[in-house]
Amino acid sequence: MGISPLISVAELARSGETPVLLDVRWRLGGAPGAEEFARGHIPGAQYVDLDTALADPPGAGGRHPLPEPARFIAAMRAAGVDRGRGVVVYDDWSGHAAARAWWLLRHYGHDAVRLLDGGWSAWRDAGGEVAVGAHDPAAPGDFHGEPGAMETLTATEVVELAAAGPLLDARAPERYRGEVEPVDPVAGHIPGARNAPTGANLGTDGRFLGPEALRDVYAAHGVAPGVPVGVYCGSGVTAAHDVLALATIGVRAALYPGSWSEWVTDPTRPVATG
Repeated sequence: MGISPLISVAELARSGETPVLLDVRWRLGGAPGAEEFARGHIPGAQYVDLDTALADPPGAGGRHPLPEPARFIAAMRAAGVDRGRGVVVYDDWSGHAAARAWWLLRHYGHDAVRLLDGGWSAWRDAGGEVAVGAHDPAAPGDFHGEPGAMETLTATEVVELAAAGPLLDARAPERYRGEVEPVDPVAGHIPGARNAPTGANLGTDGRFLGPEALRDVYAAHGVAPGVPVGVYCGSGVTAAHDVLALATIGVRAALYPGSWSEWVTDPTRPVATG
């Protein structure tokens, strides 16, 4: 993956560089991200709406299908993203939404994108300057590219992978077990999947665990050098958090973009519980 996918507030402050800052605040059932952005954001940041810039409308591909290329590229250019300039993404949801932006930019071949570890909370806790109100429009960027730099899985390939290596379900344990399902019409998980909730990637301070701790977390799920790994979640958004965590320990994982919300659109696909 080249550079680390994570950057700390301290490292960002001392880097001497001025990356493109993307504020990707969004959470399921939470306050609108644009409103949160207006109440306070990192100076110079551009707000990026997950629902309109980082996903296509819900449909057969799930609740958050990958965005059509022209839509995504236009949104990144409007936010000032260039191919030759670093990008730092952040949110206020422990990196769960920002990881989607990180993954998509990497998917389109941008090799200098990092996630601010601890996000908005870490910035404020460190005494970082806060800007309020709507952002000024960015100078248009020259971002371009084609998707394909990050591995993806179809529903058919998910079944094949589950038989060859760990298929990780990034949702909360109770959703994985099928005890509750607050969003999708069917509860449970893909047969053969192992539960690797994104919360296990984080310490009590809301930041990502160090590499050694993350290796232990994922080794418990059967992740090992040379073994193919796939990840899914509810709609393909928070699974990117696991993909990023794995990237910090040098493991490339494939994302099932449609995830559970696409899987259950076909009633012939099997469902496991427990």
